[in-house]
Amino acid sequence: MSTRAKRRLASEINVVPYIDVMLVLLIIFMVTAPLLTTGVEVNLPEAPAETIDFGAENQPIVLTVTSDGSLFLNVGDDSDQALAPEQVTAIAAKVIRARPDAPVAVRGDGAGTYANVVRGMVLLQQAGAKQVGLLTDDINDEGTR
Repeated sequence: MSTRAKRRLASEINVVPYIDVMLVLLIIFMVTAPLLTTGVEVNLPEAPAETIDFGAENQPIVLTVTSDGSLFLNVGDDSDQALAPEQVTAIAAKVIRARPDAPVAVRGDGAGTYANVVRGMVLLQQAGAKQVGLLTDDINDEGTR
């Protein structure tokens, strides 16, 4: 026998690099998970829709989008005056800052394009609206207004 003592190999797995990789993956998933839900969540009502009463003190901010894409806000000095997109964002942002819990909705013309309604929703989102609803005409069980 040799005078040297035989050394045993240490058969341990170093898990530190695996923990580092797992932490990096966790951070990546935490950052990307909110980005997967794009757009504004909208629950379209089924007909016939019930009328919601907001009360006098909590009137909703309503953006009307006509069939040709003109924009009208129900707040401000001239609610019957067509507004530029920058004006819509500026006025809506002021109102949302003053009344952060005010309901926000878009009333789109049925003959208009979907793109115009989406542009209106994006303008309200840029103004600071957290949720944007869609307004519809109320119809009864027979399908008439």
